[in-house]
Amino acid sequence: MDELLSNETRYIHSGQDPDPLTGAMCTPIITSAAFAQKGPKELYSTYEYSRLSNPTRDAFETCFASSENATYGIAFSSGSAAITAITGLYGPGTHIICAEDIYGGVFEIFTNFSEPKQGIKVTYVNTLDSEVVRNAFTEQTKLLWLETPSNPTLSITDIEELSKIAHENNCLVIVDNTFATPYCQNPLSLGADLVLHSITKYIGGHNDVTMGAIATNNSELAKEIRYLQYILGLTPSPFDCYLSIRGFKTLHLRMQRHSENAHSVALFLNQHPLVEKVFYPGLPDHPRHDIAKKQMKTFSGIVSFYIKGQRETVTRFVKALKIFKFVSSLGSTDSIASYPVIMSHEAVPEEKRLRLGITDNMIRLSVGIENINDIIADLSQALEKSQGNLG
Repeated sequence: MDELLSNETRYIHSGQDPDPLTGAMCTPIITSAAFAQKGPKELYSTYEYSRLSNPTRDAFETCFASSENATYGIAFSSGSAAITAITGLYGPGTHIICAEDIYGGVFEIFTNFSEPKQGIKVTYVNTLDSEVVRNAFTEQTKLLWLETPSNPTLSITDIEELSKIAHENNCLVIVDNTFATPYCQNPLSLGADLVLHSITKYIGGHNDVTMGAIATNNSELAKEIRYLQYILGLTPSPFDCYLSIRGFKTLHLRMQRHSENAHSVALFLNQHPLVEKVFYPGLPDHPRHDIAKKQMKTFSGIVSFYIKGQRETVTRFVKALKIFKFVSSLGSTDSIASYPVIMSHEAVPEEKRLRLGITDNMIRLSVGIENINDIIADLSQALEKSQGNLG
């Protein structure tokens, strides 16, 4: 029945049947750490200990899996915890090919943990060039790590093309789908094996949740990942799961507005004399716009741009903002401005940041769902003030 429903309807109903005891429409928050047994291994239901399984978490995982057209969903206490679980699948000598244009936190985990502590070898490549990717495979390569749209340059990787290349080399593919969300893009349907999300961002949607999640249709992978979730204690709280279920119910409505507003902001910035360059896959002049149109339903709510000036110009700009909040995050109902060089990508060496185009005058906007006229007016006045004194 579930697969016959539209995505929007599944967000609202999957895993969310009325409570069988009370008929409550909203998923109950089951905070119990442990569950009583009638006798040795004689359970009241299927629950024994919340680190192993919990009814509220099960409801979220069912909804999340459905949103990504997956059979299995596994929830974690953060996006970083989910990343750690994936790296936990591999040991010394394993080779991972990773997109060079990725979230700085992934780079930090690989550089400071996976490589020195686990003995995993990571090669960073330009995933916009399929031949470069093809030539990076070795006999030890087990995973191709993609992020599209990328953070913060909004580059677009062809998921279908690179998934075929990876599978020809007996390699799995994971796609970080945080920026796109399940509403805008479904990587499993394009050939990926695993999908990663920071639920903290768009799915939670209100800046009041810290969670991550992984979706897959591979039963063996799901079994291994769920074991790591349990044995490493990477599980989220029942309350965060409840908030994320609630977030799913409005995800499609919010993403429609996020995308509409972001497109308007991108057009505004693209013609502004104080802006050097705009990064947004929904613009026709984006170098991978055609690929974005092929694999995305809408283009989500993130816009990055180069402001004319340097660090002091950025400082003046963010201090002048009134509606936008200066925050090291994204995906909230509220509009957010962030500064990648000291926030999301601070751990990335300067030489690499500059090569990727993450410069001192790059600003990343997470465009919220406020009135678009107010959003643009705020950006307009802040751009004007960015050229003056700090005051």
